[in-house]
Amino acid sequence: MKHLVTLDGRYIVVRRRLWRIASPDLEEDEKSKLVKQLMATRRAVRNAKASADLDAQRAAHRAVEDAKRALASGAPVWWKDGPPDLNRYVAKNTPYAEWYTAIARSRHKEV
Repeated sequence: MKHLVTLDGRYIVVRRRLWRIASPDLEEDEKSKLVKQLMATRRAVRNAKASADLDAQRAAHRAVEDAKRALASGAPVWWKDGPPDLNRYVAKNTPYAEWYTAIARSRHKEV
C-alpha cells in the first residue's frame, strides 16, 4: 500500500490527514464492489461539475455520501473500544503525532 496505515489499522494517512479505513467486517468482494461504486459516484460528481448541472451535482454528491456510508468511512466508527473518530484530522494534531512524525522523517531520509 502506498499510504501509511496507523498501527491500529483504523486510518490511512493521505497528504498528512487521517482517513478512516473501511470496516474490516466487510467481505473482500463486497468491499471491492463498494469501492468501485464510490469511484463511479466521484466520477459522476466530476462530470456534473463539468456540465454545470447543479441537480446532477447534488445527486452525485448524495451518491458519494451513500457509498462512503456503505464502506463505513462516512458512518459512525466501526471499532468498539472507545477512541474518538479522528477522520480527516491532520495526523500531527492527533494521538498518532509521534508515530507519524517518526515515519515521515524516516521516509524523508530515504528520498
